[in-house]
Amino acid sequence: MNTIKYKILGLCICLFTISNSGIAQKKKAPATTASSYTIEGNIAGLEEGTAVKLIPGATHSSELPVAETTLKDGKFAFTGKLNEPRFFYISFGKSKGSIPVMAENSKIKITAAGTVSADEGQFIRFKDVVVTGSKSHDYYKKETAFREDLEKDYAAYHVGIDELSNKVGKARKEGNKKVLDSLYSTEKWKTFEAAEKAFFTKVQKTSEDLIAKHRTTWWGPFFMMTQYSYFTPEQKPMYDQFSDAAKKSYYGQILDKDLNPKSLIGTSIANFNLKDKDGKAYNAKDIVAGKKYILVDFWASWCGPCRKEIPNLKTAYAEYGTKGFEILSISIDKDEKAWQKALGQENMQWHNLLDDDKVSKAFNVKAIPATYLVDSKGVIIGDNLRGAELEAKLKELLKS
Repeated sequence: MNTIKYKILGLCICLFTISNSGIAQKKKAPATTASSYTIEGNIAGLEEGTAVKLIPGATHSSELPVAETTLKDGKFAFTGKLNEPRFFYISFGKSKGSIPVMAENSKIKITAAGTVSADEGQFIRFKDVVVTGSKSHDYYKKETAFREDLEKDYAAYHVGIDELSNKVGKARKEGNKKVLDSLYSTEKWKTFEAAEKAFFTKVQKTSEDLIAKHRTTWWGPFFMMTQYSYFTPEQKPMYDQFSDAAKKSYYGQILDKDLNPKSLIGTSIANFNLKDKDGKAYNAKDIVAGKKYILVDFWASWCGPCRKEIPNLKTAYAEYGTKGFEILSISIDKDEKAWQKALGQENMQWHNLLDDDKVSKAFNVKAIPATYLVDSKGVIIGDNLRGAELEAKLKELLKS
């Protein structure tokens, strides 16, 4: 794949799976006059007593609900007060489905029809969603309407590529370079790659233009948080363009912490227990026992940059695995089946465990891929080492 796919928006296709959670604003934000908000919902199709939670969004973190209630006659209500508009997910059931809303101090009403899927996950899907009473939400919908066109573009260039894509995936899994080279040289694959590059270039320009347009208010940082699923140093100039007011806003401060996380180098990691794909619990201390250096790698099945890095990890493991180097990959996937499927495709020959939210938080993981190189005493001696940088560091440490 062309590398632009992985530089733009942290596998920007997440843009289509976060329930249209982008936002922008004209030069002046919609004004609100109320001193508090009320969110009243009327949801058809769900069971009486279904749990309803109001969960902060656009923070790149697993947030706890700020309010909880249950459906009664299909209705629910939340009240509170905000210093500035905030983005929330109204989550139903055991996080099985949600409706996004940009809340402000006003009377907001939400109507929708929910349907519980018949599959094992019993996920809740909503249709006919209508949010009224929030000028900020109205503007959010207007400014993110372009995503419908992007979704159509994405679907269009994927038409007829499934069979070839499956062959590529199989060759990658088997490490069959000859077959891969042959597939990559076909006109169909070249056409697909060209279309993909054009698509992500369009996504990048659209997003960067929207962010720059709103650099003087808090909407800029907010929009940046919703458009990017992870950050790299390449995005720092976008943050630098924001006004002081934007940087000091709620989302501006969150963005700053994500872009400039506090380094953990020199700190010791705590022992932890997580489960593998078979449900077997592993103690991290036992996994790394007797090893000189351990790379703790946080990733996810849906993260393109993470999966692109796996061949580099395999190279490092093959070269230094017998010299005291170990890898411990921890997936932050919420969908265990997707994680299991990715494991089968990637065929990683080291321990792979599933995060419980606590471990990633302990490592202050705000973005993936995230790696931490740990010595035999459990002290972090390096972070975000990938590709050539990881190779050079291991060569230095294990040169003997």
